[in-house]
Amino acid sequence: MLTIPLSWLYTLGVVIRHSMFNRRLLPSFSVDTPTICVGNLAVGGTGKTPMAAYLVRLLQENGFRPAVLSRGYKRTSRGFVMADDYSSVETLGDEMMQLHRAFPEVPIAVCESRVHGARQLKRQVPEIDVIILDDAMQHRSIRCGFTVLLTAYDKLYIDDHMLPWGTLRDVPSRALVADAIVVTKCPNTIRPIDMRVVDNRLHLPTYQQLHFAGVEYASMEQEGVPLVLCGIAQPQYMFDYVCTLYPKAELLAFRDHHRYSPKDIDTIIERAKHFDFILTTEKDIQRLRTTPLIERLQAQGKRLIALPIRTCFYSPHENFDKQIISYVRENSRK
Repeated sequence: MLTIPLSWLYTLGVVIRHSMFNRRLLPSFSVDTPTICVGNLAVGGTGKTPMAAYLVRLLQENGFRPAVLSRGYKRTSRGFVMADDYSSVETLGDEMMQLHRAFPEVPIAVCESRVHGARQLKRQVPEIDVIILDDAMQHRSIRCGFTVLLTAYDKLYIDDHMLPWGTLRDVPSRALVADAIVVTKCPNTIRPIDMRVVDNRLHLPTYQQLHFAGVEYASMEQEGVPLVLCGIAQPQYMFDYVCTLYPKAELLAFRDHHRYSPKDIDTIIERAKHFDFILTTEKDIQRLRTTPLIERLQAQGKRLIALPIRTCFYSPHENFDKQIISYVRENSRK
């Protein structure tokens, strides 16, 4: 297999890069605000955006003023951009636009450089007291105060391989820098014994806490049969849930962060003729709002509905919450 030697070469490059940071041949900086990194070792599909939303709610409920910083994947803008009333998928990217719509009062920014972005955030909004860094585990130019590593239940990082053989973009040993490891996308039928099996397999050091989480979908009261439209990394999770409510639903899937072209819209409209409504994700609807799809569906008398999701913990969420709040309180005083 050609992918195996390519994977070795990729791994060598990643190891050399980490070595340069470890030896301080490449610079790494801290910021004077508590920072929480939400990251993973694999490419997409572990639930970083729902986790970031969970952290925003948790911090707000405990009296903190959080901000969110990301690179803004697949945006067309450049440099530091702060979310405002004129923001769009083009300026923020779909995931940050999703968070901005969910939390319009929270400072949300995008920047290629996490260090520059964090400093600009603090300059423009000095009252923030914690910054959530979305997808920043591989960005070693900034030293995070607290790291939450996400790994999917059905594909733990210890069972995966480096790109392009597998889906890992970073070496498994990087998991050692995490303060909390959250196994995401767990089935709602997970049992304590299943958690113990994963715990034993990961064999974490004593300073790390292990948590188990899944996604909780909003209830649906719409009648009829939906066409499920997704442009996400792993649409099967959502589709399986929808099928429990609508057994005759069908899936129309595109690649992650897909930009819907006029031809795609024509395809969707043609497929929609056979269904009562279209069900999509909160991330996809940010991109679909910039297309004529909604108007064309309305002309057919049909609706485009986004299915909201939230992170929910199957292990006691109080343990995870306590870790986060304790870190922020202690480092805010410092």
